[in-house]
Amino acid sequence: MEKVFSKEKTSSNSHFNWRDTEIWRQSAWNTAWCLLGCVIGDFGTILWFQLYSPETSTLIVMSLAVINGILSSIALETAILSRQMGLLLGFKTAVGMSLVSMVSMEIAMNLTDFVLVGRAQLVWWAIPPMLIAGFITPWPYNYWRLKKLGKACH
Repeated sequence: MEKVFSKEKTSSNSHFNWRDTEIWRQSAWNTAWCLLGCVIGDFGTILWFQLYSPETSTLIVMSLAVINGILSSIALETAILSRQMGLLLGFKTAVGMSLVSMVSMEIAMNLTDFVLVGRAQLVWWAIPPMLIAGFITPWPYNYWRLKKLGKACH
Protein backbone atom coordinates (compact mmCIF):
# COMPACT_ATOMS: atom_id res chain seq x y z
CA MET A 1 0.00 0.00 0.00
CA GLU A 2 1.23 3.48 -0.78
CA LYS A 3 1.96 4.68 2.71
CA VAL A 4 3.66 8.02 3.18
CA PHE A 5 5.64 8.66 6.36
CA SER A 6 6.21 12.07 7.86
CA LYS A 7 9.22 14.05 6.70
CA GLU A 8 10.55 13.90 10.27
CA LYS A 9 10.80 10.13 9.98
CA THR A 10 12.12 10.10 6.42
CA SER A 11 13.99 13.36 6.22
CA SER A 12 15.77 13.41 2.88
CA ASN A 13 17.94 16.32 4.05
CA SER A 14 19.38 14.60 7.10
CA HIS A 15 21.99 11.85 7.15
CA PHE A 16 20.54 8.60 5.82
CA ASN A 17 20.93 5.54 8.04
CA TRP A 18 20.07 1.85 7.83
CA ARG A 19 19.23 1.42 11.52
CA ASP A 20 15.55 2.37 11.68
CA THR A 21 13.80 -0.76 13.00
CA GLU A 22 10.32 0.66 12.35
CA ILE A 23 11.16 1.23 8.69
CA TRP A 24 12.77 -2.22 8.42
CA ARG A 25 9.57 -3.75 9.82
CA GLN A 26 7.29 -1.78 7.47
CA SER A 27 9.50 -2.47 4.44
CA ALA A 28 9.56 -6.19 5.33
CA TRP A 29 5.75 -6.19 5.42
CA ASN A 30 5.58 -4.41 2.07
CA THR A 31 8.15 -6.79 0.58
CA ALA A 32 6.21 -9.82 1.84
CA TRP A 33 3.02 -8.61 0.12
CA CYS A 34 4.93 -8.07 -3.09
CA LEU A 35 6.44 -11.54 -2.78
CA LEU A 36 2.98 -13.08 -2.38
CA GLY A 37 1.72 -11.30 -5.48
CA CYS A 38 4.77 -12.22 -7.53
CA VAL A 39 4.78 -15.86 -6.42
CA ILE A 40 1.21 -16.41 -7.58
CA GLY A 41 2.03 -15.60 -11.21
CA ASP A 42 5.61 -16.85 -11.20
CA PHE A 43 5.05 -20.25 -9.60
CA GLY A 44 1.77 -20.71 -11.44
CA THR A 45 3.52 -20.21 -14.78
CA ILE A 46 6.39 -22.55 -13.93
CA LEU A 47 4.01 -25.21 -12.66
CA TRP A 48 1.81 -25.00 -15.76
CA PHE A 49 4.78 -25.53 -18.08
CA GLN A 50 6.18 -28.22 -15.79
CA LEU A 51 2.91 -30.18 -16.00
CA TYR A 52 1.70 -29.46 -19.54
CA SER A 53 4.71 -28.52 -21.66
CA PRO A 54 7.94 -29.64 -19.95
CA GLU A 55 9.94 -29.49 -23.19
CA THR A 56 9.51 -25.69 -23.41
CA SER A 57 12.76 -23.74 -23.22
CA THR A 58 13.82 -22.67 -19.73
CA LEU A 59 14.43 -19.13 -20.99
CA ILE A 60 10.88 -18.87 -22.33
CA VAL A 61 9.34 -20.30 -19.16
CA MET A 62 11.35 -18.04 -16.88
CA SER A 63 10.66 -14.96 -19.01
CA LEU A 64 6.93 -15.66 -18.90
CA ALA A 65 7.17 -16.39 -15.16
CA VAL A 66 8.75 -12.97 -14.56
CA ILE A 67 6.07 -11.20 -16.61
CA ASN A 68 3.22 -13.13 -14.98
CA GLY A 69 4.71 -12.58 -11.53
CA ILE A 70 4.73 -8.82 -12.07
CA LEU A 71 1.20 -8.89 -13.49
CA SER A 72 -0.15 -10.96 -10.60
CA SER A 73 1.53 -8.65 -8.10
CA ILE A 74 -0.12 -5.66 -9.75
CA ALA A 75 -3.46 -7.51 -9.78
CA LEU A 76 -3.22 -8.37 -6.07
CA GLU A 77 -2.29 -4.80 -5.16
CA THR A 78 -5.13 -3.48 -7.33
CA ALA A 79 -7.61 -5.75 -5.56
CA ILE A 80 -6.38 -4.64 -2.14
CA LEU A 81 -6.17 -0.94 -3.00
CA SER A 82 -9.51 -0.85 -4.84
CA ARG A 83 -11.28 -1.38 -1.53
CA GLN A 84 -9.78 1.86 -0.26
CA MET A 85 -9.73 4.03 -3.38
CA GLY A 86 -11.82 2.47 -6.13
CA LEU A 87 -10.78 0.21 -8.98
CA LEU A 88 -9.28 2.75 -11.40
CA LEU A 89 -7.24 4.64 -8.83
CA GLY A 90 -6.24 1.35 -7.19
CA PHE A 91 -4.97 0.08 -10.55
CA LYS A 92 -3.07 3.31 -11.28
CA THR A 93 -1.46 3.18 -7.84
CA ALA A 94 -0.50 -0.49 -8.23
CA VAL A 95 1.05 0.13 -11.64
CA GLY A 96 2.94 3.12 -10.25
CA MET A 97 4.56 1.09 -7.51
CA SER A 98 8.19 0.17 -7.84
CA LEU A 99 8.97 -2.07 -10.79
CA VAL A 100 12.59 -2.12 -9.61
CA SER A 101 11.50 -4.09 -6.57
CA MET A 102 9.26 -6.48 -8.51
CA VAL A 103 11.74 -7.16 -11.31
CA SER A 104 14.64 -7.74 -8.90
CA MET A 105 12.46 -10.10 -6.87
CA GLU A 106 11.43 -12.06 -9.95
CA ILE A 107 14.96 -12.33 -11.33
CA ALA A 108 16.30 -13.46 -7.93
CA MET A 109 13.67 -16.20 -7.60
CA ASN A 110 14.13 -17.50 -11.14
CA LEU A 111 17.93 -17.32 -11.00
CA THR A 112 17.88 -19.28 -7.73
CA ASP A 113 15.62 -21.88 -9.33
CA PHE A 114 17.97 -22.19 -12.30
CA VAL A 115 21.11 -22.45 -10.16
CA LEU A 116 19.61 -25.06 -7.84
CA VAL A 117 17.50 -27.12 -10.27
CA GLY A 118 19.09 -26.32 -13.63
CA ARG A 119 15.80 -25.37 -15.28
CA ALA A 120 12.43 -23.74 -14.63
CA GLN A 121 10.91 -26.36 -12.38
CA LEU A 122 9.28 -26.27 -8.97
CA VAL A 123 10.95 -28.76 -6.65
CA TRP A 124 9.94 -28.75 -2.99
CA TRP A 125 13.47 -28.27 -1.64
CA ALA A 126 14.21 -25.36 -4.01
CA ILE A 127 11.12 -23.35 -3.11
CA PRO A 128 12.33 -22.04 0.30
CA PRO A 129 15.63 -20.72 -1.14
CA MET A 130 13.69 -19.17 -4.05
CA LEU A 131 11.37 -17.37 -1.61
CA ILE A 132 14.27 -16.23 0.57
CA ALA A 133 16.15 -14.86 -2.46
CA GLY A 134 12.97 -13.20 -3.72
CA PHE A 135 12.44 -11.51 -0.35
CA ILE A 136 16.02 -10.53 0.52
CA THR A 137 16.92 -9.06 -2.88
CA PRO A 138 14.47 -6.10 -2.99
CA TRP A 139 14.12 -5.58 0.77
CA PRO A 140 17.03 -3.08 1.17
CA TYR A 141 15.72 -1.11 -1.81
CA ASN A 142 12.24 -1.07 -0.28
CA TYR A 143 13.75 0.15 3.01
CA TRP A 144 15.68 2.88 1.19
CA ARG A 145 12.62 3.98 -0.77
CA LEU A 146 10.48 4.13 2.35
CA LYS A 147 13.14 5.82 4.48
CA LYS A 148 14.44 8.29 1.89
CA LEU A 149 11.27 9.06 -0.10
CA GLY A 150 8.62 8.26 2.49
CA LYS A 151 6.83 5.92 0.09
CA ALA A 152 6.09 2.25 0.35
CA CYS A 153 6.85 0.26 -2.79
CA HIS A 154 3.96 -2.14 -2.23
